[in-house]
Amino acid sequence: MKTKLIKKIAIGTSTVFILLVMVLAIHIYVVTQHKYVDTNALVMARIDIKQDIKQGDADRIAAWLYQQKGVDHVLCNPQSDIVVFTYYPTKGNANKITADLQHSLGYKANRYLPGKEELKSGCPVASDSKTYQLYTYLKKNL
Repeated sequence: MKTKLIKKIAIGTSTVFILLVMVLAIHIYVVTQHKYVDTNALVMARIDIKQDIKQGDADRIAAWLYQQKGVDHVLCNPQSDIVVFTYYPTKGNANKITADLQHSLGYKANRYLPGKEELKSGCPVASDSKTYQLYTYLKKNL
């Protein structure tokens, strides 16, 4: 009688565990799927100016960026020669904005894109974690 009870508890616990793993797998799959682009989504971009700029230059760059299609907010720091702006990706493109900034205003500028190591260090799910391994397994097999 005692073994039957233990067997029922083991089967019940295993069933609940398997169901929870399946729910987690489905959740990860649904969350990681590409969806339509939200027209209200804002994206942040950074431009590194490759020359020293003064406050007047920063004001000129900020004013020019505010005139670009899709740009929402601009911050230009003359001490670090960095421009950070937010834009609507459905209306504008950061690469094009950077190229137009170089062409129109004559500044040496590059759009900053983080490298693989920076992206990896910024992500809370490390590539050697069990969660990331489960994610990659599900992504490959589903």
